[in-house]
Amino acid sequence: MTTDVWLPFEAHEIEGLPEASEAGLNYRYWDGGPDFPADPADCAFYAVPYLKGDEVSVRPLPAMTSVRVVQTLTAGIDHLDSGLGSLAPGVRLCNARGVHEASTAELAVGLILASLRGIPRFVEGQRVEEWRAGFYPALADKSVLIVGYGSIGSAIEDRLTPFECARVARVARSARAAERGPVHPLTELPSLLPVADVVVLSTPLTEDTRGLVGADFLARMKDGALLVNVARGPVVDTGALLAELESGRLTAALDVTDPEPLPAGHPLWHAPGVLISPHVGGSSSAYLPRARRLLAAQLTKYAAGQPLDNVVRITGS
Repeated sequence: MTTDVWLPFEAHEIEGLPEASEAGLNYRYWDGGPDFPADPADCAFYAVPYLKGDEVSVRPLPAMTSVRVVQTLTAGIDHLDSGLGSLAPGVRLCNARGVHEASTAELAVGLILASLRGIPRFVEGQRVEEWRAGFYPALADKSVLIVGYGSIGSAIEDRLTPFECARVARVARSARAAERGPVHPLTELPSLLPVADVVVLSTPLTEDTRGLVGADFLARMKDGALLVNVARGPVVDTGALLAELESGRLTAALDVTDPEPLPAGHPLWHAPGVLISPHVGGSSSAYLPRARRLLAAQLTKYAAGQPLDNVVRITGS
């Protein structure tokens, strides 16, 4: 008897997948189209299509009565929350740790540099044929605070190292020691925010982090500080951020927003001092090879009955 595996890539595109006949697996291609490739009840391993939206991601879950593994190709799994209640106990939910670190860290540093060095102003100046010379802030000698020091936060710090920052502080849910220095708990944010020139958000979206960056958080940031969000839009209270941007006290670079996509006419589009990218932190040429390697490695372990990597939740536990 074969076991159905739903993949968002054709099996022949993934080097290193277990041989289907030898592993007892039956690979089915589904990238979020209207028709399912087979009966969802026969699916045991579901690799969620990437960037197809929450509704598409959860659509087959109620009928996946035999599924044992749900593997996302995103760093977070919050887009599956609405469908998890339909799953049987014991289903392993795995994220894509190792897939998006390079892309997201690159963009985070790119947003910092573009915002500080005035790149949007130069682009606008070029459009209107205006020479906008002057002195602009550098990343060198700045104090950077990374809120959310998982694998992406660590990758961001790796890429900050050559820029001669005065200090990089790290914050996660709980205190621990890391290779580059101590990681502070969230409870210490009030004392860390006032001394940071740049605050980078790379935390997952959880009940603890939803709305974390509200009026009080923003008020504690120093005058002229830059907020960079490569986490999730709802981590930030959009109304509170707009108030700070419109006052000119803070600036921001946002790869994610709330709401998202940002609708036409939303005041965030034209707020002063904000640079917006359309949630492209993980969407680069680095994505495909890493995503395919992850799926090959996970399915090799699955076929061999070995523990899987990146298990972030087990239903019913």
